[in-house]
Amino acid sequence: MDSYFRLQRRLLVATMLLSAVVVLVTAIAGSLATAFSLLVGSVAGMLYLWLLSRSVTRLGENSRRLSRTQLLVPVVLVLVASRLPQLSILPALLGFLLYKPALILQAVFDS
Repeated sequence: MDSYFRLQRRLLVATMLLSAVVVLVTAIAGSLATAFSLLVGSVAGMLYLWLLSRSVTRLGENSRRLSRTQLLVPVVLVLVASRLPQLSILPALLGFLLYKPALILQAVFDS
């Protein structure tokens, strides 16, 4: 379990660093509104990743199935992005998906 917690921490840090770089580059090269949408989406992605890893940790202890709580995160993100005029849906969704490249990079660096 100790190596799993280290991997979990590395994934969260890698997602945070990648999100920070992408948001910073977008703020410099693009618009601040797009960068803000990316930031909100990436925070939602990190929350999703954290909830998923917490659910996987509990999988062996108490239950035999994954929790569905983390599935609410993208739904709430889309609802909030569609209701608030300050957020754009597409950059928010792209920000949410920034945890995926961090997972791929982590797999490449581990092998």
